[in-house]
Amino acid sequence: MPGEDGAAGARFNGCGRVASRRGPSRRRLATVALALMVAGLSLPAAAPGQSGEAVRVLAFGTSLTAGYGLAPEDGFTVRLEEALTAEGYDVSVLNAGVSGDTTAGGLARLDWALADRPDAVIVELGSNDGLRGIDPAVTRANLDAILATLTDHDLPVLFTGMYAPPNMGEAYATAFDSLFPELAEEYGVLFYPFFLKDVATVASLNQADAIHPNPEGVQKIVDNILPDVRRLLASVETGDQR
Repeated sequence: MPGEDGAAGARFNGCGRVASRRGPSRRRLATVALALMVAGLSLPAAAPGQSGEAVRVLAFGTSLTAGYGLAPEDGFTVRLEEALTAEGYDVSVLNAGVSGDTTAGGLARLDWALADRPDAVIVELGSNDGLRGIDPAVTRANLDAILATLTDHDLPVLFTGMYAPPNMGEAYATAFDSLFPELAEEYGVLFYPFFLKDVATVASLNQADAIHPNPEGVQKIVDNILPDVRRLLASVETGDQR
């Protein structure tokens, strides 16, 4: 953004509740596994939501993800994780937001971000491309490469869209705004059309720069995107992003 130069315990069950942590001890499971091996059988894979590990969601984006100008507890990733935890999900939302990042910057650091071994990814990139007037064809190519990489890693994706600033003109806006839904359709990923829905241009929900959301704005973003994040988490279990 302008003015910035840089920065499954138990998985949820089908009803949205946390799967119980109580169950067979490790010693008992080991004994069962050994008995099955002796019998020439194999231990069945853990049922979804019972692996004992939190779902790791990588929030991969710009200052809007990083929490520019906010106290750590007011940032998007913290607020989103809190909202999901309150609903009974065992989830860890990883902050991979970098202030001022373009889609080119995101593509360059993607492999590094994936080293955190996420189970799913929220992609929030493109706002700085629009603000800098970067050719939409370049933005499309970068996002295409990012989505292709995530697809190759079999990672469920929630892809968030962005709208061009009004001062960029109609032709630019048409090309820029359309690339997000088109790429989402091409890759068959979950799509949230506008990350700043109900927040952009609302003075009471933004910081003094009129660009970055304040704590109230962040909460509005979280409230709005939460249903789609639930779908993302469900796709971690089912492997179906639609």
